[in-house]
Amino acid sequence: MSQAEVGMPKGRGELRAQPPQTESRRTTFYGTLFRNELRTTFRRWRTLALLAVLAAVPILVGIAVKIETSDGSAAGGNGAGPAFISQITNNGLFLVFTALAATLPFFLPMAIGVIAGDAIAGEANAGTLRYLLVAPAGRTRLLLTKYATVMTFCLVATLVVAISALTVGALLFPLGDLTTISGTTISFTDGLGRAFLIALVVAASLVGVAALGLFVSTLTTSGIAAMATTVGLLITVQILDQIPQLDALHPYFFSHYWLSFADLMREPVYWDDLTKNLGLQVLYAVVFGSAAWARFTTKDIAS
Repeated sequence: MSQAEVGMPKGRGELRAQPPQTESRRTTFYGTLFRNELRTTFRRWRTLALLAVLAAVPILVGIAVKIETSDGSAAGGNGAGPAFISQITNNGLFLVFTALAATLPFFLPMAIGVIAGDAIAGEANAGTLRYLLVAPAGRTRLLLTKYATVMTFCLVATLVVAISALTVGALLFPLGDLTTISGTTISFTDGLGRAFLIALVVAASLVGVAALGLFVSTLTTSGIAAMATTVGLLITVQILDQIPQLDALHPYFFSHYWLSFADLMREPVYWDDLTKNLGLQVLYAVVFGSAAWARFTTKDIAS
C-alpha cells in the first residue's frame, strides 16, 4: 500500500526525489537576477547623477563653441581643445565626436570606475552580499551578472553623451554632409552611422576599466575605498602614459589607444590602432576578470 493510502506523511526521501530545476528555469532565474541588478543600479541617485553630468558635458561644449564663434572666429583656432572642435560650427554632428573625445579621458572612465568599484564592495558594506549568494545564484554567476551590469552602464553612459551631443549639435549648428579627416566628403546618413559606431567603440574601450574596478571591488568591503582606488588607478595610468621616459610601456596602458576611435572618420578607415585598442581591452578584461573571479570565489563572505 502507498503512504497516501495508509495515511502516512510524506517522508524526506520523497522531498529529495523531486526533480531539480530545469535549464530553462535556471536561465529564467539568471535573467531575473540580471534585470534586478540593472534596476538597482539605474535607480540609484549616484548613477543618475553620473549620467546627468555626462549629458551636461556636450551641452557645455556646444554652448561654449557657439559663444566663441558668435563673432565669426573659428572654434579652437589656436589648436586647443578636444579633437574635431574646429569643425563643429560647420556641422553639428562633429559635436558628437568632440564630446566623446572630451569625456573619454576622465569623465566616462571615472563613472565606470565608480559603478564597478561599488559592485561587490558596496554589497558587502551594506550587508547584502551574503544574501545574494544564496543558491542557486552562486559566486561565479553573481560576478558575471555584476560585470554584465557594469558593461551595460558603459554602453548607456556612452550613448547618453552621444545623444546629448547630437541633440545640442542639431539645435545650435547646421547639419549635413561632412568632411572626413582624409578630406573626402560623406553623407549625413553615413556620418550618423559612423557616430553610432564610434559610440560603440568608446563603450568597448571601457571594458578594461570595468574589469579592473570589479577586481578592486572584490578586495575590500568598503564601496568608497573601492571607488576611490579605481579612480586613483585610472588617473595614475593616464599620468604614466604621458611620461616620455616610459614610452616603451605606453602601448600596454589600457588608456593608450582610447582616442583611436578618430580613425573611423578616415576614408578608408584606419584599423591598426583600433584593433590594438580592442585587443588590449580584451586582455585587461581576461586578466583582471580572472583575478576578480579567483579572489571572489575564495573570499570569506562575512556580510
